[in-house]
Amino acid sequence: MGDHALSVEVREHTGKGMGRRLRASGRIPAILYGRGRESVPISLDPRLLERILATSDAGMNTLIDLAVSGRSDLAGKVVLVKELQRHPVQGALLHADLYEVDLTKTIEVSVPIHVVGTAAGVALSGGILDQALRELEIECLPRAIPDEIAVDVSALMIGQSIHVRDLALPEGVKLLSDPDLSVVSVVAPAAEIVPEAAAAEVAPEVEGEAPAEGAEGAPAAAKAAAPTAKAGAPTPKSAPAKGGE
Repeated sequence: MGDHALSVEVREHTGKGMGRRLRASGRIPAILYGRGRESVPISLDPRLLERILATSDAGMNTLIDLAVSGRSDLAGKVVLVKELQRHPVQGALLHADLYEVDLTKTIEVSVPIHVVGTAAGVALSGGILDQALRELEIECLPRAIPDEIAVDVSALMIGQSIHVRDLALPEGVKLLSDPDLSVVSVVAPAAEIVPEAAAAEVAPEVEGEAPAEGAEGAPAAAKAAAPTAKAGAPTPKSAPAKGGE
């Protein structure tokens, strides 16, 4: 038996028109299917289904007993909610997929990962906790489905991680997720970027100090260039002194 009961009715007709009429009457269309079973169109009260999922710790993995009027072959069947379709704006339930389970055979499901504790790298070093994986894929008997998988992060320091392979699973639960996937880690906070000065500061000029030669604004010293004799030119002779003059 399941943990909750839900009354459903078999639908004789299908299609969009029937779906609109059902919703107008306060019910929604749904489908019942299972391993080796032909799909059966049904309808249900969405308020009852929402109440079951909201009050159960197992959430979508809640085992539900079906009460089907007019179909004795479906009475007492145990189902899981496999998929829900909601209105994109209002969030109201539009359709539900119910999967019949055999309590004696294993089933593949997803269970949420719940982080427990405060990481030491967060409390002592100001690190940031990064949870990369929020659900775990497992296989087990329907009665052995855990409500959640707890992961204790208290000992994590900056740069350390917990992977799927590090998780402790209940007895009878088989792991299906990749064991090398990171579940949660502590990362260092982003370093604060200090902008550099837009321009380098110019050293002030000392008052009264003469500007260096060749510096901007200083007059260039004119160099007198001595005339250079042409190569091979004759050397001028001195005129002889006149006697008595």
